Amino acid sequence: MKNIWNKGLKDSLLIYCGLYTIATIVNSISYLSKGIYEDPAGNWHELDRAIITLIVILAYALIRYVHIKNFAIKLVVVYVPTMLLAFLYVWFRGLTAELASSAYKDIFVNYTVGFLIVSIIVFIINKIIQKRKTK
Repeated sequence: MKNIWNKGLKDSLLIYCGLYTIATIVNSISYLSKGIYEDPAGNWHELDRAIITLIVILAYALIRYVHIKNFAIKLVVVYVPTMLLAFLYVWFRGLTAELASSAYKDIFVNYTVGFLIVSIIVFIINKIIQKRKTK
């Protein structure tokens, strides 16, 4: 169990906490700058952010630890199911609350941007690791 923790769970948890914190602070600053002192969506919005952040971290872990040699194919293999998972979450939220007309477009754009950022980070990390191994 300690090996699993050290291999990837610790990193994923730290990144999850960091991303969630940054997203929450940016959202709060955005609302406060508009003169809105309480989140109109309430606690559901916090849970939505937490779950979407979890999906992004799942994508990070899959990109990092699934062994497919071609990085582009790996990205497609990870992106498609995790994007579908994000759409599924939006659909489930639609069962409990009325969604904005742009909800699916919003999650597509936001998730895709997050996925691209995570992919670039993992690509850079992998290149650094490869360079160190060749030395």
